[in-house]
Amino acid sequence: MLKRILAFLFVLVILAACAGLIWFNVFRDKMIGQFFANMQRPTVTVSTLVVEPQDWHPGIEAIGTIVARQGVDVASRAPGLVREIHFKANDKVEAGALLVQLDDAVEQADLIAAKANLARDQQALNRAEALAGRGVSSASVLDNARAALDASRSLLERVKAQLDLKQIRAPFSGTIGIPRIDLGQYLGAGAVIATLQDLDTMKVDFNVPEGQIKSIGLGQTIRLGLDADHLDHTGEIIGIDPKADPNSRLVAVQAEVDNADYALRPGQFAAVRIELPVEKDLIALPQTAVVMSLYGSYVYAVREVEDEAGAAADAAKPETGTDDEAGEKKLVARQVFVKTGRRYLGMIEVTEGLKPGDVIVTAGQNKLSIGTPVRIDNTIDPSTTSGLGGGES
Repeated sequence: MLKRILAFLFVLVILAACAGLIWFNVFRDKMIGQFFANMQRPTVTVSTLVVEPQDWHPGIEAIGTIVARQGVDVASRAPGLVREIHFKANDKVEAGALLVQLDDAVEQADLIAAKANLARDQQALNRAEALAGRGVSSASVLDNARAALDASRSLLERVKAQLDLKQIRAPFSGTIGIPRIDLGQYLGAGAVIATLQDLDTMKVDFNVPEGQIKSIGLGQTIRLGLDADHLDHTGEIIGIDPKADPNSRLVAVQAEVDNADYALRPGQFAAVRIELPVEKDLIALPQTAVVMSLYGSYVYAVREVEDEAGAAADAAKPETGTDDEAGEKKLVARQVFVKTGRRYLGMIEVTEGLKPGDVIVTAGQNKLSIGTPVRIDNTIDPSTTSGLGGGES
């Protein structure tokens, strides 16, 4: 009998313990749910801007290669030993300046002989003309004297041309490069002595899609730089190929750019933007304000909560305290999906979803969700201090 009573009491204790555990779990879940249901979201400080219509500067972007307006590898026109070098690397030389003198001792000797022959034949012609004038010389003698003089003149000019070939001169004004020769070196005809580049004005060769060729023309303004964020040089289009490449469907374009600061060098990569007519009253935002997701692009708009019921419906109440006591407006974040268009200098065009006057979050979006209470602080705005905003769009 005693054993049955003890067993019964043991079962009762076990059942009571299980019931207590179940009740505790239910009570705990209920309290946790109530805690989170009544928990106030923390207020997030964000930077914002007010959407306003603005001017958009459209353009056609391309990648090009910089070349000098005039640029050649200066080469020897005749073989010979290098006797004198009259330039150093990066010297500015004028057109016709003597760069290299090749050994011309043989040609100088030939020049003396040619001048002597010319003087002799000139004297012979003078005597023949005098005799012919007195009637004591035949016409054939006079003709032979004239022919001999012409031959001597031709020989003299030939020797002078050979001497000129021994002098390598600058074909145009520009900056001479590093010498590729040494004193006493033997040069063959066509051997390069240095490169000569006119750096005052540069050209840039680039391609545009055939579908955009109708938007460009001769004299149109371009902007150019060594990277897309620093288009510091301005020029104009000077040439457009009359046909498109059938393989790439691109049209070759050439522009001329002033290079007064000598920042551009032949062979460099260039980011090119062809400026198109300005478009008025478009909405554009800093790219940092637009969030890209699998469901589309969206921004966070700041809206005022009208009353407590509206706040409860949003499941978000701002913190109570000094802000509410001071009568500040209660602001929350709203997710607004937008359609985007072109981009330029850190700005992105918004074609649908926003209207003038909307307040858009530009910094702090990573802490936001729908209905998050926000506080606006525009003393520091990364979208403008980072240099992405710019005034071009």
